[in-house]
Amino acid sequence: MQQLSDLLSVKQFVEKIRRQLNAEKLNIGDVFERCFLSTLDTTIQQKNDGTTFIITGDIPAMWLRDSACQVKPYLFVAKDAPDIARMIEGVIRRQINSILIDPYANAFNECANGNCWEHDKTDMKPELWERKFEIDSLCFPIELAYLYWKYCKSTAVFDADFLKAAKLIVSVFRTEQNHEQQSNYSFERFNCGFADTLSRNGKGALVNPEAGLIWSGFRPSDDACVYGYLIPSNMFAAVILGYLSEIASEIYQEDDFARETRAFSRELRAAIEKAALVKPDGKRFFKPFYAYEVDGYGQYLIMDDANLPSLLSMPYFGYCSADHEYYKHTREIILSEQNPYYYSGKYAEGIGSFHTASNYVWHISMGMQGLTSPSRSEKRKIIEAMVATDGGTGCMHEGIDVNDPSKFTRPWFSWANAIFTELVLDYCGYSLADSIRRP
Repeated sequence: MQQLSDLLSVKQFVEKIRRQLNAEKLNIGDVFERCFLSTLDTTIQQKNDGTTFIITGDIPAMWLRDSACQVKPYLFVAKDAPDIARMIEGVIRRQINSILIDPYANAFNECANGNCWEHDKTDMKPELWERKFEIDSLCFPIELAYLYWKYCKSTAVFDADFLKAAKLIVSVFRTEQNHEQQSNYSFERFNCGFADTLSRNGKGALVNPEAGLIWSGFRPSDDACVYGYLIPSNMFAAVILGYLSEIASEIYQEDDFARETRAFSRELRAAIEKAALVKPDGKRFFKPFYAYEVDGYGQYLIMDDANLPSLLSMPYFGYCSADHEYYKHTREIILSEQNPYYYSGKYAEGIGSFHTASNYVWHISMGMQGLTSPSRSEKRKIIEAMVATDGGTGCMHEGIDVNDPSKFTRPWFSWANAIFTELVLDYCGYSLADSIRRP
């Protein structure tokens, strides 16, 4: 089988972007090409059953979140390249199959081999690599399918299993609106740091079900939530429910499900606006902004994390526009020292994560800052900063030391490469947002 990176359509697309970058006197063509081809060359395994298994890079498992992000840049090629289209369809089918195996799992094995990150106390299956419940794990596959439909004009992935998985996702979201009384999910890991396990014998952070939000055990970083209502993931879920309503109506003619998901999306948005906004106190904060986590009882966490979805990424995922008043206020907070994971140094500045050491900014968050900026000059500045902090490797990483980019985590991290290529493509005028419905 011909390697996907060797396809003429892929080579022509890369060369087209190279010419645009050269015309802009942006000498990053080699880095763009290496990052754009990275997922195709190093992480994809196309299976005989028509599915596509994608490892994250240096971990031999497929995360629902990462795999969707890893292939998203190839949507710009897929509508003119049948082999790329089949690969993306295979990813979506694999994701849907995985959700049907267990909607509470975040990462899956290539087969039912029993491999796992750790032997956790939870309802494990041999297909699962890890079973940390993260709302976004159920959102990313729906977003990828929706983008594939809108951008490539294909309905190939919308089969009976997709609809079954969509209804299962909605059921899980409803269950986790009352996690304490309705959910059977629990997770405990032993001999580990507190962020790798859930408190209260695996039940996790206590929340107020009257808030109307969806509980999440873990963040997209795979670290446990401090407060159980993770706001960026609830925002993403609200958007995804809107997508499901459109899919149910236009593809499946399931009018009842379309009405249900549309109403759920509106309900969730209202709950977010009521529970997640931090009001001005006249001392430290003078404008309303969104908290990262809340518990529904009045406690909240002011921060943002590099992993997606994040507060920074709200316009990128379609929760609001980049000029939304509360988003702009939130952006000011999280891109400042008021965010405990915002770091600034000699070579880089931006958002890092509890998941990595202090003073390590993530290439993913740098890329997202550029993707959500209305300023083309800021996009260019961030592109140049990302290339300058690649540690001499010609590709992106997880976290990089803001004062010494030769120090970095995860030398082989396909998701970071994909975000970089998305930013470069956005700078060159390629945006998936033009193909989808925004609020």
